Amino acid sequence: MQDGAPALSELKMIDDDEEQEGQQKEQVRAFRPGVDEMDADDELVYDRSAYHVNQSFYLEWPCLSFDILKDSMGFERNSYPFTMYAVAGTQAEEASSNRLYVFKVSDIVKIKVDEEDEDDMSEEEEDATLVYKYYRHSGGINRVRSMPQQANIVATWADDQKVNIFDVAPLVTAVDAEDPSKQRAPDAGPIFTYEGHPDEGFAMSWSRVEAGRLLTGDCSKNIYQWSPQQGGSWLVDNVPYHGHTDSVEDLQWSPVEPNVFASCSVDKTVRIWDTRTKKNAMITVQAHDADVNVISWNPMVSHLMLSGADDGTFRIWDLRNFASDKPAAHFKWHASPITSVEWHPTEDSMLAVTEADQATTIWDLSLEKDDEEDASAAGGEAPDVPPALLFEHRGQSDVKELHWHPQIPGLMCTTASDGFSLFKACNV
Repeated sequence: MQDGAPALSELKMIDDDEEQEGQQKEQVRAFRPGVDEMDADDELVYDRSAYHVNQSFYLEWPCLSFDILKDSMGFERNSYPFTMYAVAGTQAEEASSNRLYVFKVSDIVKIKVDEEDEDDMSEEEEDATLVYKYYRHSGGINRVRSMPQQANIVATWADDQKVNIFDVAPLVTAVDAEDPSKQRAPDAGPIFTYEGHPDEGFAMSWSRVEAGRLLTGDCSKNIYQWSPQQGGSWLVDNVPYHGHTDSVEDLQWSPVEPNVFASCSVDKTVRIWDTRTKKNAMITVQAHDADVNVISWNPMVSHLMLSGADDGTFRIWDLRNFASDKPAAHFKWHASPITSVEWHPTEDSMLAVTEADQATTIWDLSLEKDDEEDASAAGGEAPDVPPALLFEHRGQSDVKELHWHPQIPGLMCTTASDGFSLFKACNV
């Protein structure tokens, strides 16, 4: 696998027209996303050499949202096996069955590949170990976020119009027990609940600059600001920020400015706000020609913003020249609505995107097109693949959200209607 080349799944095709001695002949070839088409009886089989990690698991009910919990095991961890912690919220069939999970995935080992014969891949590695504990939760969880400065403090946006704050420290202790199967985590309710939103919502963001400051946005176009108080409580300003004309879909605090945040909406705009002015945003741009579902503020380069929309496009914005129809970059690769976008936590040119259908893509904006190298890899004809596309991961259905692990370089987790995927691409 060459650096900069998209790592592609292996497509296993059964050709009914070619039979040998009454047996169907299997043809295996590389599948090029956006170039090749799949027939109904084609099967995608992932190429083990394209991954360093590729695990999947399920938590009893589908989870629309999750967040990776920062831990005390250090940053820039590159030594296997890996361990990660996360919090997730369910969308159960009945409201009373919903849960707020803390799960721990340990024994994450690197995939072994036999270099002498690529068709004889070693399968000695075992599945990672999954342990989870939970609190019961009133209502389905639309979004869940962990406070960056205090990972055990978790906010949930529920479909019963309530925003809750939980302390999940007892759940972390339970999954860390010597024998978690015998460790029972006592059920606990939220330490704070706000019921002032007139509608349910999805938008939520903790400040990275000031601990405890929270923003929540609802489907009735309101944005509320929360301020931490002594004694583990919050004061929610009941006068919302007004400006959007439709549902607020996502919120992001500035990574460097304590009084600046961004919002996006079904009204097709992205807006930049100053917390000292509630009636009008500082800047408003029509960012897409469809509903803007998600945004991400670059943690390394504070003038770069990423947005994704219902029409499958995502765009890069330079806030120094932030104006409608003037994105720094525009990508139309995905065929279904963009459901999640996120900049890499330490690589300022790298980002990841999920679409509703099934694909998760990784992009590196620093890569430049090399026609000769692309043509060689494609057998003489250069594929129509964007040069910035670094990797495409498939295998999930109805992908909802993605997160890079902030302490393990390149490790990514995604959630979908059919469970979680935890993977690390070989070229990231």
